[in-house]
Amino acid sequence: MNPDHVAEVFKALSNPHRLNVFLRLAACCRPGDACAGGMRACVGELAGDLDIAPSTVSHHLKELRRSGLIHMERSGQNVECWVEPETLDRLSDFFRSAAA
Repeated sequence: MNPDHVAEVFKALSNPHRLNVFLRLAACCRPGDACAGGMRACVGELAGDLDIAPSTVSHHLKELRRSGLIHMERSGQNVECWVEPETLDRLSDFFRSAAA
């Protein structure tokens, strides 16, 4: 992961609401599991859980997706979201190499 991409990730997480959205997804959501099972979160669920307007949540999700932190997929009328594990692995590798 190059420093420019790391800076982009940090910029995406610098907004407190966006960070809360990301942390909510990181706490529960993995790829490949059904939204109803609680492992993917739908935009409407996130808005209700975080007491943020759905349009605001959508904006924050767009920024998180642009930075590569989350993945979004349409499922019927819902948009399901989950944390992108490869990005987290690359960030972890970046910090390990910086500390070496």
